[in-house]
Amino acid sequence: MILVFAQWCINNDLDPVELYNQAYPHQSANKALTYALDLTVSKNESEHIADETLLGVLSLFGNEDLAFVVTELVKNREIKNK
Repeated sequence: MILVFAQWCINNDLDPVELYNQAYPHQSANKALTYALDLTVSKNESEHIADETLLGVLSLFGNEDLAFVVTELVKNREIKNK
């Protein structure tokens, strides 16, 4: 799950650590996220990860707070692109 989130962020020019901290501001540094960041590839090397795919994965693993932050970003992006 965390690798999908990290790669989606990279693909969308977003900082995964910043978004994670928005969702979970009282948590200490997430070692799994740090490890996942080492496994990501550039957005040019990555396959597209649909917003809906990420949201489904986050929901499946119970990361509702992170899913909420991502949903807000997606909504804002859609409004901005209109």
